[in-house]
Amino acid sequence: MIKFYLFGIIFCSFIVSCSNKSEESVNVEEISITETTPQFKKSYGPYIAGRIAHLRKDFNSAANYYIEAYQYDPENTEIVSRLYLLLSSEGRINEAAKYAKIAKSKGDTNNFIDIIISVENIKQGKYQASIDITNKLSGDIYEAFINPLLNSWAYAGLNQPDKALKSLATLKKEPGFKSLYNLQMGMINDYFSRNDDAQKHYEVIINDANAEMSFRALQIISNFYIRTNQKDKATKLISKYQNEQILTDMLSELNKNIKSSDVATTKPLIDNVTVGNSEALFSIAATLRQGEAGTDLAHMFISMSIYQNPKYDLAKLLLADILETREMYADANKIYETIPETSEAYFTAQTKRSNNYVMLEDYESAELLLKAIALDNPKNYQIYLDLGDVLRIKNKPQESIKYYEKAISKISKPNNSHWMLYYALGISYEQNKEWNKAEETFKKSLALSQNHYLVLNYLGYSWLRQNKNINDAFAMIVDAYNQAPEDGNIADSLGWAFYNIGYYDKAIVYLEKSAELEPNNAVISDHLGDAYWFNNRKNEAIFQWNHALRLQDTTEEFNADDVNEKISSGPKPVKTLKFDKTRIEEQIKILDAEQD
Repeated sequence: MIKFYLFGIIFCSFIVSCSNKSEESVNVEEISITETTPQFKKSYGPYIAGRIAHLRKDFNSAANYYIEAYQYDPENTEIVSRLYLLLSSEGRINEAAKYAKIAKSKGDTNNFIDIIISVENIKQGKYQASIDITNKLSGDIYEAFINPLLNSWAYAGLNQPDKALKSLATLKKEPGFKSLYNLQMGMINDYFSRNDDAQKHYEVIINDANAEMSFRALQIISNFYIRTNQKDKATKLISKYQNEQILTDMLSELNKNIKSSDVATTKPLIDNVTVGNSEALFSIAATLRQGEAGTDLAHMFISMSIYQNPKYDLAKLLLADILETREMYADANKIYETIPETSEAYFTAQTKRSNNYVMLEDYESAELLLKAIALDNPKNYQIYLDLGDVLRIKNKPQESIKYYEKAISKISKPNNSHWMLYYALGISYEQNKEWNKAEETFKKSLALSQNHYLVLNYLGYSWLRQNKNINDAFAMIVDAYNQAPEDGNIADSLGWAFYNIGYYDKAIVYLEKSAELEPNNAVISDHLGDAYWFNNRKNEAIFQWNHALRLQDTTEEFNADDVNEKISSGPKPVKTLKFDKTRIEEQIKILDAEQD
């Protein structure tokens, strides 16, 4: 559905195309400059600074530099066309509208110009002007989706409820928009105090077993029930979704707020037209986010949504999620920091902040934040799991074990979704030299995960290193490889398994593949060197060992002294592990069959 709609929009995907380069790859010489006018020479400095900031995904600074460049060279159409798109992605919509109008006057035909101007008109109370602009936009995505949503709230601003509702009728034609249609119809009727009609549309969503109930819909409908003295219905509604793990924190907070609410003091969530328009923009962003190549569009629509309603915390979660997709973790955290403690999204935002600190390798901040969250949310096992992960990354296995065990204590009955917790605990036990506990925990994870390749590989490889259960270990690693043949670490395990039973030719095949997949892994290069040596390829072996020494390694498995010894004197003779040849050959047949 969304793929079909996206064909109808004219849009410059400049954000993706310009931001995919890493900071390290920025080269000023790559930025071609063809203008030679005096004005452009003055704008050259800020223009280059803007391009570099743009490539480094610092969109706000890029916009500021482009504004400076444009002041020197106001006839430069490229700069002004970049400006309104960047400014809109940063939520600076009033500025974006200014430059969008200039770009249009200079011949820019991007339809997104009219969307920006229309949204700004609604912000300024120019409702008819907004309608006039959007009605000129043709194409499926506008006529069947964007225009009805934007126009409905513009008509609401003109105090024309019937026209607002009629505008939404187009959405009804698309089955995939059933929930969206009824939620918007409910909100418009609710806004005009047409409570019976509002409730009718809200309850279509509630009673449709096939409809996806969004958290925002839960907020809006429960708010409506409370204000119309039907608090029991609000409580019952939330109880239907208490098992939705992904929303546990937010549902819990919403439930508490409903129980403490009072009909006399509860205010409507949609209390003015710009807030309603923000809901429409949020729906557009969330829908486009699901489509291929929809990230740029979703980024700008959600930024406009927040511009219309700066207190819209769910919109902030979506914006931060988009920024995380772009690997802009620090920027995402700035968004999370604006979500107040009173918000139902607060704990979710803080958890996501901690995850972003991990992505930024700021483990100290992640640990401190998670410990603070745990004090206020002591029953949430996910927080303790995340804390354990951070401490494990920091090579503090004893502390990580404490938090993993605490996480398990919060689970009444482990199910398949908890396998990763037991897997992580097993790794920490193994790192803490508690192998018996590790082995038992890995087996528990293996059962819960239904033989997930990560668990198969870790347990099988550990048994190999201990010269234990060789036949079972080999079978587990083969199973893991067949599940994930492009995982370099698993290819290494398989190659190393072949090496340890003396199948050097086959060992080299998988170790070379592993080295290609993970060229910066010292352990893999060391293993490949060993396999080369015992296959009488000694020069290649020495090359791999030297390569391994040049790589950074934080694991306890890699030993630089041993590698240096191998380079100077050669490795010690291999003590081939004992195995059942018949069982191993059966596994090789399975492996070969999967590859064919």
